Amino acid sequence: AGDSKGYSMDAICDAREGKFDSANEKINEANKRLLKAHELQTDMIAQEAGGDPVPVNIILIHSQDHLTMANVAEELAEEMVSLYKTIYDMKAEIEELKKKIK
Repeated sequence: AGDSKGYSMDAICDAREGKFDSANEKINEANKRLLKAHELQTDMIAQEAGGDPVPVNIILIHSQDHLTMANVAEELAEEMVSLYKTIYDMKAEIEELKKKIK
């Protein structure tokens, strides 16, 4: 999950610099990593639901926190990349309009 969050944050940085292809690749990688972590979580839930208790300790709690944060980071990265793309497109349109006025 930590890798997923890192890719999400890198995607936001790339988008801020106008590197939208790279940003989208990083979001895709974040999604892949997040899916793996979510599958592990689902396995533990199924184990518990099947009557085989999962031992709860500080490491499990910490990993759940990382999974939650990675999920939020990935969702925000998608939104931020979209917003940066809109900003870049609008700036380009403004520059074109300025040229027409002159």
